[in-house]
Amino acid sequence: MDHQRHGSGLSREWERFVAGVPEADREGNLAAAYSRLLHDPDPAVREQAALDWCAWEDTHVATFPGATHDPRYDDPVFRMTFARLVTHYWANAGFVEDGQLLRDLPRLAGIPGVLVHGRTDISSPLDVPWRVAQGWPDAELVVVGDAGHGGGSWSAELRAGIARLAERLA
Repeated sequence: MDHQRHGSGLSREWERFVAGVPEADREGNLAAAYSRLLHDPDPAVREQAALDWCAWEDTHVATFPGATHDPRYDDPVFRMTFARLVTHYWANAGFVEDGQLLRDLPRLAGIPGVLVHGRTDISSPLDVPWRVAQGWPDAELVVVGDAGHGGGSWSAELRAGIARLAERLA
């Protein structure tokens, strides 16, 4: 069975997302390309970029059973603000040097933390939180089996993790 079929499932959504930027930008930093579009002088270009960005956001987080459209994306002010904020950070790699997060983990020694991650998270694979947890001995990594980037029992696990942190700090 060919699992890489064009035009099916998330592939179709990804193609739509990539097609939202000029062809010359499609092989580079998509977040930077979208950021440029979100600051275009033409309001129609800005709005279409925000719509395209948020449509992808709505798609890639909806990997859990019962996932529905996030109504926040229906608000044009939220949509533009969210898309500009996310693309600003993603286009600039979160303003940290390559490898800095893992390299500076010893600075967190003695500080408790809980990392909650969805097993089916498409946009943020498990490798980074797993490596962070390996280098941060005071952190607990919780992998939520029925969750992606959000949804499922992810929020319940986050609340439980915060409660455990509060107990440790009390």
